Amino acid sequence: MSQTSSMPYAPSLPYTPAAPSRSRAANWAKLLIGPGMLAMLGENDGPSMLSYAATGASYGIGFFLPFILVTFAAAYVIQEMAMRIALVTGRGYGALMFQRFGQGWGWISAIDLLGTNLVTILAEVIAIRIGMGFFGIPAWGAVLCAVALIVCSSLTGRYARWEAVCAGLAIFNLLFIVVAVLAHPSMREIALATATWSPLPQSGVAQLLLVIASNVGATVTPWMLFFQQSASVDKQLSGAQALRQSRINTMLGAIVAAVAGCGALVAASPLFIHHIDMAAFQNGAGFAQALSMLLGRPAGTLFALGLIEAGAVAMLTISASSAYAAGESIRGCVASFDAGPASAPLFHGINIGMVVIAGGIVLIPGVPLMAIVLNANLLATILMPAALVFLLLMANDRELMGDQVNGRMANILGMGITIGVTVAATACVLASSWQSASHWLA
Repeated sequence: MSQTSSMPYAPSLPYTPAAPSRSRAANWAKLLIGPGMLAMLGENDGPSMLSYAATGASYGIGFFLPFILVTFAAAYVIQEMAMRIALVTGRGYGALMFQRFGQGWGWISAIDLLGTNLVTILAEVIAIRIGMGFFGIPAWGAVLCAVALIVCSSLTGRYARWEAVCAGLAIFNLLFIVVAVLAHPSMREIALATATWSPLPQSGVAQLLLVIASNVGATVTPWMLFFQQSASVDKQLSGAQALRQSRINTMLGAIVAAVAGCGALVAASPLFIHHIDMAAFQNGAGFAQALSMLLGRPAGTLFALGLIEAGAVAMLTISASSAYAAGESIRGCVASFDAGPASAPLFHGINIGMVVIAGGIVLIPGVPLMAIVLNANLLATILMPAALVFLLLMANDRELMGDQVNGRMANILGMGITIGVTVAATACVLASSWQSASHWLA
């Protein structure tokens, strides 16, 4: 299965002494800002936060609160593998797919990712449009802002500057936690739900399976693997010190993102308590409007701002994963933010072009915007199992990883997550088919 390569491996991951830190703040910056944190907060994208909000509005505080926490724990296990592979091999996920599994699987994974990412980026631009629409900004203005953000960040000329832009925006993911506080939830309900996974959602089986699959796809997605591996390489992370810091960075990202995701669910739970008809929210902006009515204008404003942030950070990281995948697929291409457009035309072209295409589609009259948003996570769930299988194969390849191959527990957790995601994907397909058949027969 393996292919020979001239790539110099560093399978033993030699210890690299850390340079003396200039300040405690610099140490915290290394732990808080990095590919792991951005991958996790990027996963709290527009479709995901709308999915969490829709779940809270439909089922309240109960089963799905601890379920979100478990999905982010699973995301950490997967992303730790991706990060470790990157630091040991110095190669991104896309490059290793070509090297270890051949041209066929390499191209299939790259094309599959680009197609999935285009749908997801489209959903992110829609989320930005929905959030800005709350403030009266027209659709063309929202799309223009999205494209301008990508162009300016892509052409910074340094990975560190691009990362700083993403990190600065990602802070605003915490706005969902503020909205949750403004919802004045019962701490007893939250503790009971977390401890007992109850009350269980009251819904038809098909609809419940789709909601579960959507929440899985909100947390564990293919682009995360491509992004964290390639971004870790682009940041030139290597050595034992960087490995420890990256693990902490990824873990902190999972914790912050999980709390923010739960915040979106809790923030929307008053809509469930007051029996608000979900049909009123099919335009997406209704969540912010309804929360303004129930909790006050500040709550609706913060929710809309959080939605804009969620779409923006995810758009930046997902388009970057597309650019990395495309650049790593063609021999001789440069795939790095440290290279300018003249040195890496394909990389920057894909990074910017994906958002330009998505923005153009969003402006087409009659496009089913919310249908795209709500199905983006389901698509990620369906396509994730194959990516997880290849990740596990890489993480267990001793020629590739040396002493840093997966341990027994990592493999047990990794295989369990792969099986769980596969079951969710299968259930999603069956539930969608059942709903379609029922509608057709009716």
